[in-house]
Amino acid sequence: MDQRAAFDQVVKPEILNRIALRHRFLSRMTLGFAAGAMTVLTFPPFSILLLVPVAYSALFVGLRDLSFGRAFLVGWAFGLGQFGFGIWWIAESFYVEAERFGTMAIPAVAGLSAGLAIFPAIAAALYAEIARRGAMGSLLACLLFATSWTVAEWLRGHVLTGFPWNLAGYALVDYAALRQTAAWVGSYGLSFLTVFVAVLPGAAAMASGRQRLTISLMALAGIATMWAVGTLRLQSDAQQPPGVDLRIVQGNIPQEEKWAPENREATFARYLELSTRPGDFDVLLWPETAFPGFLDEDTEARARIAAALPDGSVLLTGVPDRVPSDDGMRYFNTVQAFGDTGKILTGYAKHHLVPFGEYVPFRGWLPIERLTAGLGDFTPGPGPRTLALPGVPLVAVAICYEIIFPGHVVDDLFRPDWIFNATNDAWFGTSIGPEQHLASARMRAVEEGLPIVRAANTGISAIIDANGDLVARLGNGETGVIDAALPSAHPSTLYARFGDWALLALIFTTWAVGLAAGLVGTHRCNKRTRTEKKSCW
Repeated sequence: MDQRAAFDQVVKPEILNRIALRHRFLSRMTLGFAAGAMTVLTFPPFSILLLVPVAYSALFVGLRDLSFGRAFLVGWAFGLGQFGFGIWWIAESFYVEAERFGTMAIPAVAGLSAGLAIFPAIAAALYAEIARRGAMGSLLACLLFATSWTVAEWLRGHVLTGFPWNLAGYALVDYAALRQTAAWVGSYGLSFLTVFVAVLPGAAAMASGRQRLTISLMALAGIATMWAVGTLRLQSDAQQPPGVDLRIVQGNIPQEEKWAPENREATFARYLELSTRPGDFDVLLWPETAFPGFLDEDTEARARIAAALPDGSVLLTGVPDRVPSDDGMRYFNTVQAFGDTGKILTGYAKHHLVPFGEYVPFRGWLPIERLTAGLGDFTPGPGPRTLALPGVPLVAVAICYEIIFPGHVVDDLFRPDWIFNATNDAWFGTSIGPEQHLASARMRAVEEGLPIVRAANTGISAIIDANGDLVARLGNGETGVIDAALPSAHPSTLYARFGDWALLALIFTTWAVGLAAGLVGTHRCNKRTRTEKKSCW
């Protein structure tokens, strides 16, 4: 055989095969990126439920027969699409002071998206490696994929202070019955169920004959079961309403105007004017840092607030605070409560601070400024706390970013009757960010079985009942008040009592079953390949 013939018969086919494999892999990465971007449309404000199985099944099918490294890259492409399009609105905060931070907007969001994409990559690689090492059925493969995905989401919610934004289960926020499962298993558990059901169509597409029908019926059964369980909870009796009237004030002060010294009086006057409009209330609620100064040090401002409060009522408002210490002045982001005499009653200090917004991690190493103007780095508070106020049911406070963390908004020892979420989403303009933030608050209401009252500077202010339904809301960019009664609470939910322990038990059980079944399946497969000379796959 001459060299030309050898090339045509041996080398050339190998080269063409490698090129084809590379093209197929690049196609899978492209498909992964598109599927990840599609997930953004499954979350509020879009909530297109049909796209949930399309997106996750596309990733599930795209991981078939991939090595650990290639599965990691396909999962990373999925995450890049998910976060690149899902959290682009963070760039808006850099343009509040565009002359200082504007040039950092795109690199910062791109870097954050690339970093967060590592978590879907971990899920994809973990699943692909387990699936590759053992012969398993389609249903078990779906369970292992959902488990791997949930582990990665849980890690994303805890590693490096955590960022549990747009969890897979939040695709169900706008579907009342389907989201109720979170009362038992929390948002991470809801993600597990969502992803498991979502990849069943992908498994059905790869199956054939009777198995395809079985898997399809299981997908329908999963949806029907979640709907039935959720419907039962919606029909269950809640506790009696506490008979407390609320007034939420949304001042709608643009972030670039909020801290300008010349605007301070106008800002304060707007909140007082809105607060004193006709109507009765027991609790007045202002958003995060509504008062642009240190209210506990301002006697005149407190006197004006006292004059605006009806007898026996209280004000809960977001304000900065400062306390001298041996290390210098320490600053806190707080919610403080004031009575009708202007006296401070109690307060809460935010414990889960926003990196680079409220403090700079590794400040001695990173030459980076905070996005928020003035003051030094904020100091974290001691943790969740239940506040007791005269004539008001026990209340927990979560300031802005804190509301996104499942299982970390309520003091486990002293269960409150409701949660006050003071926030300031003015940093993000009229983007989809505030809608996604509101979705997190609605999920905390379901998990804890508690109503959540949300006061936002520019929106979205809302009253959320213990089922996660919106009782009332003021949209983004609106100025006004919400007058409504405080909704009733449910008895303590299973998730409120046990947190993520039930989820962790489910994950470890699934992996144990998967490992055992995989070993058994591999043994049977190897035995069959020896007798029938067929591949396991």
